[in-house]
Amino acid sequence: MLNFSREKYLQVTGGAVGLREEIEKVADKVFEKGFKNIFLIGSGGAVATFYPFEYMVNSTSTIPAYAEIAAEFVLQNHKQFTKDSLVILSSLSGTTEETVAAAKYCKERGATTIGLTGEYNKPLADSVDFPLVNFAENDFASDSNQLVLYLLIFKLMNKNGDFPNYEAFAAQLEALPEKLIEVKEQFEARAEAFANSYKDEPYHMVVGSGTTWGRAYSYAMCVLEEMQWIKTKSIHAAEFFHGTLELVDEDTSMILLTGEDETRPLMERVERFAEKYTKKVTILDTKDYELEGISEEFRKYLTPIVTSTQLQRLSVHLEDKRNHSLEIRRYYRTVTY
Repeated sequence: MLNFSREKYLQVTGGAVGLREEIEKVADKVFEKGFKNIFLIGSGGAVATFYPFEYMVNSTSTIPAYAEIAAEFVLQNHKQFTKDSLVILSSLSGTTEETVAAAKYCKERGATTIGLTGEYNKPLADSVDFPLVNFAENDFASDSNQLVLYLLIFKLMNKNGDFPNYEAFAAQLEALPEKLIEVKEQFEARAEAFANSYKDEPYHMVVGSGTTWGRAYSYAMCVLEEMQWIKTKSIHAAEFFHGTLELVDEDTSMILLTGEDETRPLMERVERFAEKYTKKVTILDTKDYELEGISEEFRKYLTPIVTSTQLQRLSVHLEDKRNHSLEIRRYYRTVTY
């Protein structure tokens, strides 16, 4: 596969699932202390990674969950946030200014804080009660964070009596990285074909719902816009028919992220529309992949990470065919703003 290191990928994802014992100990401690709700706080791609987990908690558990953008959260005076809240924050570098400020804000108000990050001795790790650290770079950071969150969130739901099959789920997560590599291999030809066809496309719509909505939001913003400088609109499938559909014509590129949770009918409705009105439809459907050894009951939860693994291959091939590095920035962390 183009620009892919199997060894590096397994090292990063193996490091994430290798935190299982530590994660479960943290879950035990915070559950013993008690909490009334969960806040998932981050910026940019980090908060987008939290959106599927907010959905999963609120559709699986009786624990209220709120995914919040860090900079807004510290200004909002959120009335559901108290000293009895459990706060999970994420920053790969551990230096994201808004997220570090949110961590300090929460800790000053007595809430229990957990930080997902790539390094110790950085501001986020130093600001939270429980740092969960697994080194990763941008290419595989999303998979690392998601694997850690699966273990942490689902263990908390298990302890709350909402997810009795946690042990089986966690065991299957350990085998998941190999399954994700198989997805990458199966998708590789399609990813290259997409990049060849759309390397000069000036505008895309990226549509998701349920557990794929966060992926649609982040891929549009963090990859196509930030890393490739392509004008892009992310739109939730439930809202697509309330405005955005009017921009569709036969030359509009639509990237549809179709998953296996309860909201799949929303995506199927958009698919039917897209296939009728535009010639440029790309559908990434997690049902296309066998994921041998993964129980059927767990597939809907794994939709976001399977979607991520496909999108990673699109990114690599767009970078190659457009001759536009994923590392180039004009403004982000380059100028003062």
